[in-house]
Amino acid sequence: MKIACVSFLVTAFFLFCANGIFAQSNPADKVDETKKSDKEGSFKFGLSYLRNNVIMGRADTIKTPMLITDIKYSFSNGLYLSGSITYIPNRIVDKLDEGNLTAGYDFDITDDLSAETSFSKLFYNKNSTQIGSSINSTINASLDYNIVGIVTPTIGTGYNFVSKGFKNDVFVNAGLSHDFITTGIVNGNDFLVISPLAEMNGGTQNFYDAYLTQKKYKLASNTSKALAKQEAMLSKFNLLDYEFSVPMAYKTGVLILHASPSYAISQNKLPANITGSMINKPGIFYFDIGATIKL
Repeated sequence: MKIACVSFLVTAFFLFCANGIFAQSNPADKVDETKKSDKEGSFKFGLSYLRNNVIMGRADTIKTPMLITDIKYSFSNGLYLSGSITYIPNRIVDKLDEGNLTAGYDFDITDDLSAETSFSKLFYNKNSTQIGSSINSTINASLDYNIVGIVTPTIGTGYNFVSKGFKNDVFVNAGLSHDFITTGIVNGNDFLVISPLAEMNGGTQNFYDAYLTQKKYKLASNTSKALAKQEAMLSKFNLLDYEFSVPMAYKTGVLILHASPSYAISQNKLPANITGSMINKPGIFYFDIGATIKL
């Protein structure tokens, strides 16, 4: 059975295993069949571990490991419904941190051109420390084109609805990937897909302004004043980061094992007098690993 390149969403947060609004994609989706019109409906249930919450090259003071459970039902016509719950294992209280529900449409325009669009509603614990916790909902769309099996350029866009009192955000993502596929590793029906990906993300940072204002520095008046001077910059469209990742997925029977090491190089960050003890290194390494059952 032929295996095609499936689009990597913009701000997608893995998985649908995880923050569906930002960059991380679920490698388990790479094992789907070529033509969505030929597919039967399918159900997926997954559990993943995300080493750190990194959004557009931005991260908080300490690493925030997460466990994410997700479910997804895909109809034969390309429509799908999915949802996930994020659990923070190293907290004493408020371990259930975030949940989201998504409705989307994933379809082929031609044999080589694919598209996807989705709407996600997000629900965060009021004490969540995720940088994206100021996002209420998001709309995403993407296109990818498989160029004679050599490289797949992807372009995507997202619109995020931010907390009341803050402007909404627009994001654009562009990337290049290639699928390396190996079959018959253990038996005649299994296969491994490795898809190195390089991408860049640009957009506004009102979500970041809202997070810093409402969660991080709500009691620090000096920092709040310094942040207020940066609000005009945060509302402008800028290059936010470069990301390099190697999503991989191994499928045997109904089981899909997947992992994705990633390295983000942030751009146009806030000055250190505002971010303070937050992670200010230009490059951040993080990864996710998990298992999915596909029925």
